[in-house]
Amino acid sequence: MDISPSQTTFRVDQEIVYPSQGVGKILRIEEKRFRDAALLYYVIYLEVSDMTVMVPVDKAEELGLRAIVPKDEANRALSLIAEAYEPIPSDWKIRYQMNLDLLKKGSVIDIATIVRSLYHRSKIKELPILERKLYDSALKLLEDEVSFSLGKSKEEVEQLIFARLEDT
Repeated sequence: MDISPSQTTFRVDQEIVYPSQGVGKILRIEEKRFRDAALLYYVIYLEVSDMTVMVPVDKAEELGLRAIVPKDEANRALSLIAEAYEPIPSDWKIRYQMNLDLLKKGSVIDIATIVRSLYHRSKIKELPILERKLYDSALKLLEDEVSFSLGKSKEEVEQLIFARLEDT
């Protein structure tokens, strides 16, 4: 079945960000019957987890699917992690919920904010396990998206991130 581009926000072979899942590539757009309706789905391959997922086209925006940010925004995220930051709550449960909410919003700036605050917090005191996992996820998401946006390897981007974090 041919699906006209006007029916969908994203196109086949486009790299996109699926918040909290990572960078993915749209393999195809297919129609599936659900109850008595025909629904369109994005079939997305997520390299980071080696998983293929199907996302209903009409729910994509609600789930936060978005295009990879342009170079200037990726560079802005890298600049942000080198800036001074607001102290964050010392109660890790409040901090965790604040950062989880930012992660769900899923913008590259929100993710950079999480990385910056939790990195610096970890220098003061070891992060609780849940918060450490959140930090690791945010770092991976930031590395993935920025590397795709800037056309650099994940290793190069990781070095850039840590060099900037150490500068603050």
